[in-house]
Amino acid sequence: MQLTHYTSNFKKQKFPIILVSDNVTNAPNIGSLFRISDAFGIEKLILCGEHIPLGRKMTKTSRATEKAVSYQIETSAFTVAKALKENGYQIIALEITSNSIPVHEHIFSKEKPIAVFVGDENFGVSEDILQLSHQIVHINMFGQNSSMNVVQATNIALYEITKQFI
Repeated sequence: MQLTHYTSNFKKQKFPIILVSDNVTNAPNIGSLFRISDAFGIEKLILCGEHIPLGRKMTKTSRATEKAVSYQIETSAFTVAKALKENGYQIIALEITSNSIPVHEHIFSKEKPIAVFVGDENFGVSEDILQLSHQIVHINMFGQNSSMNVVQATNIALYEITKQFI
């Protein structure tokens, strides 16, 4: 028998992880970030940018998880990154760079909370945040394309990170 969200036996947990979006402005993507933040027990979602759409298009995808997930909206992801770093967070950027490592190979410390930065749909995580990061991780890809949708990549990364905390 297939289980529903009413009948599943998943243990509810919160992890010391903040998910920060660096100029993700597509409403369905934002809705999906709420949904996966809830699914993975993320402590908080911080949406950064000038125009963050929280209307009907976002809520259609979020399926009301914006009511369950702690979140805030900020203008500058770099300012958020600096503040989190000063407060002892591990700054982890999800981006493919010349010095990034596969997310499944990185050992995430349980000693400090984590802030995961994901980037703009077109330009990725900004260079300023990459420079500030403790670690840059990527998802190995085996096709012709060198990128994937920000939400799909975030799903994979959060799965890899949270499974180390269980």
